[in-house]
Amino acid sequence: MKSDVEELMPRLLPVECGAGTEDLDLSGPPRNPQEYLRQVQLEASLCPEVVVAQIDPKKLKKKQTVNISVAGCHAAPAGFSPSLSWQQQQVSNFSDVRQSITKNRRHWSSQSLDDNVLMPKLTDEEGWKRFCLGEKVYLGSSSGHTDAEPAVDYSKVGFPPFLSIVSRLNQSTVLMVLEILISWFEEREFVPQLGRWLYALLACLEKPLLPEAHSSIRQLARRCAQLRSTLDSQEDEKLPALNLLICLVARYFEQNDLADHQE
Repeated sequence: MKSDVEELMPRLLPVECGAGTEDLDLSGPPRNPQEYLRQVQLEASLCPEVVVAQIDPKKLKKKQTVNISVAGCHAAPAGFSPSLSWQQQQVSNFSDVRQSITKNRRHWSSQSLDDNVLMPKLTDEEGWKRFCLGEKVYLGSSSGHTDAEPAVDYSKVGFPPFLSIVSRLNQSTVLMVLEILISWFEEREFVPQLGRWLYALLACLEKPLLPEAHSSIRQLARRCAQLRSTLDSQEDEKLPALNLLICLVARYFEQNDLADHQE
């Protein structure tokens, strides 16, 4: 009697089972074509009809479907948004920086790093926060301002995004660190170390953007706009940096619905 599988999928190479099928040695090589086909037939009969995959959810954490929000930014309070000419100038300057990084990437990536520069592993989120922001900001014991010191301890105040450092980052690392810092920024205030790293990572982000990158930079612009809407004065030192990041996301990376428009 034929099995259900055979009824649905007729054999392309009919094989007579014959005597001795039960004695076939699956661990050894077949001695002739007929024996090879009988081995395949026997192996198939030993496979379960239903197989359930054992999936580790942790491995899928970074590979979920990306939902890009189309929500806009908080409108800037009157007098807090930059002029169109200012935005155009910043985009031009940013484009020059990107071209310079691309042109000199090989040279800078070949430069030796100081002994105290220990790059975190790609998946070490807490390590990247400490590396970029410094222990003082990471631990919440400082607002990010540093006094002039004879010898700067970068482990405490954060490593600046030197070209010798950012030139070593491939696109996967650039996007990963960008996501880590933006996620940190969602629940905390803006600090100078954060601004320097966000600018540098955006300058290393290649176009066309991946969907994950689209989502991340839009999240960044919305957070900057939300924080800007809470500022009390146009003289606040955070305002230019927030305006700059919104400008780059909207104007350079063409997320035009997030752009500041002339008042």
